[in-house]
Amino acid sequence: MPGENRVNQPTILVTARNVDPLAIQYLVDHGCTVRHPALNGRDPAPETLPALLADVDGWIVGGTNVGHDLMASHPRLQVIARRGVGYEQIDVPAAAALGRVVTIAAGGNGSSVADHTIGMILAVSKQLVPLTEQMRRGDWTYRTGFELHEKTVGIIGLGRIGRLVARRLRGFDVDILATDIAPDQEFAAAHGVTLTDLPTLLRDSDVVTIHAPLTPLTRNLIDSAALAAMKAGAILINTARGGIVDEAALAASLQAGHLAGAGLDVFWAEKDSEHNEAALGLVRLPNVVATPHTAAATHEGLARTNLIAARTVVSILQGSPPPPDCIVVDGRMRGGLN
Repeated sequence: MPGENRVNQPTILVTARNVDPLAIQYLVDHGCTVRHPALNGRDPAPETLPALLADVDGWIVGGTNVGHDLMASHPRLQVIARRGVGYEQIDVPAAAALGRVVTIAAGGNGSSVADHTIGMILAVSKQLVPLTEQMRRGDWTYRTGFELHEKTVGIIGLGRIGRLVARRLRGFDVDILATDIAPDQEFAAAHGVTLTDLPTLLRDSDVVTIHAPLTPLTRNLIDSAALAAMKAGAILINTARGGIVDEAALAASLQAGHLAGAGLDVFWAEKDSEHNEAALGLVRLPNVVATPHTAAATHEGLARTNLIAARTVVSILQGSPPPPDCIVVDGRMRGGLN
């Protein structure tokens, strides 16, 4: 296999998509042997993982599921570095129990996602997609959208990305509501964000944008009842994770005219093909703007997250402390979970 480990050099498997040469070179310059298989823009097939992970010390991973058995069968694997910030596909408790380290590329793609979020809000509110499509057909029929100016925007999840979205929204003179399980009181006070509960946010917001992780608590958080509680004519944006929104309920709300539109970068079908039809049903609606989980996929964002992942792997393998906000779990530490 290409890139076999040399004496005293850790081997790093890289299966995340679009990892640039600078990140690979960083690993090489810091004494690593890099195993970077050609995957044609796809995650590796599960049956290929045992061979790919043979004698691997660190793994920079994209969307591959990393479960207990896979980690247990590769005891040399010390660190699983997620090139991104979501890590729901990694069995974190198993990693802790097995003494492994799981990291994310915190802060690398936040600006990319925040920009995408604002773009989706404007695209939905100004009906940019249906207008473009009708003009391509030679139809110049006049349509009326609505302004973002002086509206109320509700942010579900005031973490790194939610805070970046709030900063961008200030230029539109909007009122900002936010809800979070651990709200940043200092940030909210400094940036004119009103912290509130989810029912109030849904009731009062003209735009609701989701920036929460997918957890058992947030699975189907925006269900039929939540959608019904939203203001008539509001729009919903989800650049966080598929599974937070009940997609069938959202389609029904959009088709009934309760919501004016939605901007969606993530779908449950990404992880479960049984939901493909539900996703396609949403994408085909004229008041939906959809992208294939590309909010974070900018040249700048990928370059930052690639380098953060590479630096984190090197730090852990060399015994240096990585940035604390990049650590999801350190199984080497008593107690494991941060």
